Amino acid sequence: MTTIFKAATAADFLALVPRLAGFTPRRSVVLVPFAGNRTLGAMRLDLPKHGDDVERLASTFIGLMCKISTADTVAPVIYTDDTFAGSDGLPHDRLMSALLVRADICGLRVSDALCVAADGWGSYLDPGCPAAGRPLAELRLDRPELEELPMDAGDQTSGAGLPAVDLAEKERVARAMREVARAVSVITDESWADPEGGGDLDRIDPRALAAAEMFDDVPLLFEDALVWDVDRLDAYQAASLGWCLARPALRDIALTQWCRDLEAGDEAAEAQLRWQHGEDYPAELATSMWGEGPIPDAERLAAALDLVRRIAASVPRNQRPGPLAACGWLSWALGRSTHAGDYASEALSIEPGHGLGEIVLAFVNNAHLPEWVFHRPVPRGAVTRVI
Repeated sequence: MTTIFKAATAADFLALVPRLAGFTPRRSVVLVPFAGNRTLGAMRLDLPKHGDDVERLASTFIGLMCKISTADTVAPVIYTDDTFAGSDGLPHDRLMSALLVRADICGLRVSDALCVAADGWGSYLDPGCPAAGRPLAELRLDRPELEELPMDAGDQTSGAGLPAVDLAEKERVARAMREVARAVSVITDESWADPEGGGDLDRIDPRALAAAEMFDDVPLLFEDALVWDVDRLDAYQAASLGWCLARPALRDIALTQWCRDLEAGDEAAEAQLRWQHGEDYPAELATSMWGEGPIPDAERLAAALDLVRRIAASVPRNQRPGPLAACGWLSWALGRSTHAGDYASEALSIEPGHGLGEIVLAFVNNAHLPEWVFHRPVPRGAVTRVI
């Protein structure tokens, strides 16, 4: 069942923006696109730092809005720790002026242009806005009628931390990973699987052998993993996925498959084998990694992210960059660039030069988003979050 919200005033609208974003923005520019009077979500970007080229950044920000083909109107909102008292006029008025100019050039109507500062709020389009701003209490962010739109308690950085895993579980997973590596080494007789194994043929835990046998069909393993209970993972479940996500070829199969389906995973696995023998990797499969191609199922990506976050929290630190970078990519694919950058940076702090970590961080730093996040069809019939 959809719910319709109506904002009669700018204060009503500002009470709704955190609900649209899913958190309370800080030090941010939030752009709310509209198709007519219907909201199409919200896009958050970092507030420029002192010395940044605000004109260039304004062009980039509004350019992102222009990629939403159904949007004809935008409402920019600046969230800042600055104050009205410490500013000559509304805080960040130069940035807002640049945004308004770019919106006009691009043919986007501006419904309002607002600021939420540390000591008040106001509209850049309101000539009667008090010099001290309007009271923040007017925003009433805890309105009961908005409770149906869930949001995190914190700001845009909240929720990026890995889940808590106790030391005993980490030790069990570490032992399981060593056993899995030994099992793969014995089964394949390839030294790369466990360089320190030395060909030791002592008894291997049967669970490790069973895990190693699952690698004969990694797409099936990745598909089954989506329905595992992430709060009750067996050590060998965590070890098998941790082993795969530490290897770029297998990790990329997983991400392609979680972004699409099992059939795409099978195709990606076959393509990886052909690529290792000198054939070109199919462009139509690679497009997902760059944010192009079919629109993925957001619930499927979210399930994969929950799973991989647990794996990253459970495996030994030296095995963590692969799962962390995968967390970054999955967050980026879901449009959560702030979280993506945090995961990628953590991966790179452990393993400088990690390939996927560098790619994800480059996406974030260049405000490159997946094409599918700009696909915002106009709601028909009952409309959610109407302004």
